[in-house]
Amino acid sequence: MTKIVPTALKKLHGNPGNHPLPKNEPEGVGDLWAPPEWFDDEQRAQWHYALEYAPPGLLTGTDREALVIWCVACVEHARAVVEVRRSGQIVKTKDGNVIQNPYLGVVNRQAMIMLKAGGELGFSPAARASLGDRAPQFGGGPLLNPKSERATRGAVRGSLAAYLAEKPDRLNS
Repeated sequence: MTKIVPTALKKLHGNPGNHPLPKNEPEGVGDLWAPPEWFDDEQRAQWHYALEYAPPGLLTGTDREALVIWCVACVEHARAVVEVRRSGQIVKTKDGNVIQNPYLGVVNRQAMIMLKAGGELGFSPAARASLGDRAPQFGGGPLLNPKSERATRGAVRGSLAAYLAEKPDRLNS
């Protein structure tokens, strides 16, 4: 089964297959800034980490709920891993029976959620590879923390729209 590639990524990559681009594909709207108010400190830290290191200009306000799912899964995964380390992979029941630690199920389920949501958000090597090597020069959008390492490395603030407006002529087809 062929993976559907968003038009924005095809434009960014240059549409090497020269397939016709859809003219009515909806685009994400708005910027992602503050995490949901109900997030705890760990989830909030994960949110800010994701915005800082996401592929530049791809996440929009439309992606908010997918990012929420990814952040919560990351934090719950970490909490479950800590619990497995504390109590071991095998635990004893009240009756003395030995069973697999129930937190291993949480670890595995949250890992699957992280991989699925992360792939949708561009947080995998395959998703990043589709951006090519041109994307970083056009920067990480308005979401960068100016004190972050990435911001001080010279990333240019912008968005996918800004990149497409400034892209080389060879990508205009």
